[in-house]
Formats: sequence, C-alpha cells, structure tokens
Amino acid sequence: MALVDVLIPTCGRPTGLAMVLTSLLGQTFTDFNVIISEQTEGVPSFASLELEMAVRALEWHGHRVALHHHLPRRGLAEQRNFLLEQSTAPYVHFIDDDVLLDPPVMARMLEVLRSENCGFVGCAATGLQHLHDVRPHQQGIELWQGPVCPEPFSPDTLPLVWHRHLVNNAANALHLEQRLVPDGQIVRYKIAWVGGANVLYDRAKLLSVGGFSWWERLPAAHAGEEVVVQFLLIRKYGGCGILPSGTYHLGLPTTVVDRSRNATELFAALIEAFDVQPVGPVEPLPETHTVGSTT
Repeated sequence: MALVDVLIPTCGRPTGLAMVLTSLLGQTFTDFNVIISEQTEGVPSFASLELEMAVRALEWHGHRVALHHHLPRRGLAEQRNFLLEQSTAPYVHFIDDDVLLDPPVMARMLEVLRSENCGFVGCAATGLQHLHDVRPHQQGIELWQGPVCPEPFSPDTLPLVWHRHLVNNAANALHLEQRLVPDGQIVRYKIAWVGGANVLYDRAKLLSVGGFSWWERLPAAHAGEEVVVQFLLIRKYGGCGILPSGTYHLGLPTTVVDRSRNATELFAALIEAFDVQPVGPVEPLPETHTVGSTT
C-alpha cells in the first residue's frame, strides 16, 4: 500500500488528463498510486495513445494505476465518493484533470498535512493568463501564526470568512508568493475553501465527516461538493492553503455547466448527521473583516 492514493475524476479530457499524469511522473515525492474514474460515454479516453503512454510510464516507475470507466454520470459528488471507496492509503490526493503541478508540490502538501495533523491541505490553482492582472484588493491573506486548528464555522458565521476565497482567484497565489514566501519556505494561510483542483486529505478524517457519502441528496447537476467537505473538515480538524501553490489551470472549458444546485446547502444538515464538532482547541472566528487587509 502506498502512503498516498491520487484520485482523479475525469470526463472527456484525454490530453488534460495526460498532462496531469505527466506532472505526477515528475514529482519529487514518489510513494503514491493513482486511481482514475472516467465518465465519458462510449469509448473511454483511456484508449488515447497519450494516456496509454503516461500510464505505462507511471507503472514503469512503480506506481499502480487503476482505471475505472464509471457510468452512469450522477454528479461529481458521486464520482468523488466512488474514488474514495476505491482508496486504501492513509492520505488521498484529489487532483482535477485540468491542472499542472510543479515537481515539489506533493511533497510540500504532505509535509504540512502531517506536521499540522489537520484535515486537509490545498493549493489554489493559478490561471497563468492572469499573470499580469494584479489584484491587491483580493489579496487580503490571513496567515496562520500558530498551529492549524479547527475553526467553528456554522451556516450563520460563514459570512465572516467568505472573503477568504478571493486570494485563490486569478493569479493571486503567485503574486502573494512573490511577496510573502522566502526561498524554500512554506506559508500556511486560512481559508473558507480552496477549491477541488489540488487537495490532499487525511483519509480517516475525511471519512469521519462523511466523505462524499451524501451524494444521493443532490441531483446529478450540482457544484460545490468539495467546498462543503472542506467546510466540515475546517470545523472539526482545521485545514489550510499553502504557498507556493505550484498548481496551474490548463484553461479548459468546464464540464460542470449547470451549477444551479450547490452542495453547500447541505452544510447544516451534515453537521448534525455526522456530529461534526471541533476536535481540540479552536481558532476564534473574526468578528469583522476589512477587504484587502492582512493579518
């Protein structure tokens, strides 16, 4: 059994997926296996030559790669739940099929997750087309000064921290990295959520808040499944984003077009269903917030 299972949900993106696998091949951390859930109707994208070669290269270097043609499509929460059910490793690393990773990314994420003993560590995906679009009004980052610990989010107090997602927009992560991160260091920051493109979870902690087992409560067309999971984990164990993020969007069109239903509507019910209470000391939530401020 590997230390990390990399879980990749995908649908109809053979070239994007091949680029993700190539990024994995170049990681400095190597103790991982890969599980892919493909939901293309008809012939799966596994048949493409570029994907076949990327899979063979990973296997040559000792990584087990499991390919699942998982149909019918019942939404991303169900697909993520399926992937989680296939995993056995202590840590699960969800990566989308449209990102590139710098070589040290997995090693950095695992180092922080194990040292902080929190629920998850995420890296915001940067849109490199925004590299010259500097947004100081969205860079009010809140750094962790002490250990990462639970923050008692509730549906009523979420507005106090909602602004935190802004630092993950566009190329803000790269601009903040240039300003805040000394060479070779890692900066941890507070989040409301960090998206689903590149997130490393403690598998046992993820399962303790229900994982994605509640997928049947949502229609197939939905969004936000990774957001509500991160809400729950932050509330119980804490979670953080890190810089450098080393994660880049490929800029492919979204495969989730209908976002009229959002999994975050289940937040209150899931707190009750899975008894999601903070473990250990908690970090007080801010009483007020000023856009663009730093702490």
